[in-house]
Amino acid sequence: MAYEIVWLPKAAKRYNEIIEWLRLNWSDKEIASFIARTKIVLDMISTNPSLYRKSGKENVHEAIITKHNLLLYRKKRNKVELMTFFDTRQNPAKKLK
Repeated sequence: MAYEIVWLPKAAKRYNEIIEWLRLNWSDKEIASFIARTKIVLDMISTNPSLYRKSGKENVHEAIITKHNLLLYRKKRNKVELMTFFDTRQNPAKKLK
């Protein structure tokens, strides 16, 4: 059973900010790589939401997209809510603020 993926507003905003940052500072190759890696992770999450490690907060998991980006998400019934993307270079205490 595949779970429905739901982008919460904060996750969509952060994703677009990352794409824009890549557009300003890197090449189209890195943008394509980030988009492809995100799609692979989303496909795996939709099949098995428990695949990635728990974040320490109840029912929240974190998937590594790149060495600098984590995806935080939670499973709710038959869907997976994408909460936000987090820059791993920041203070980990800020992950779910």
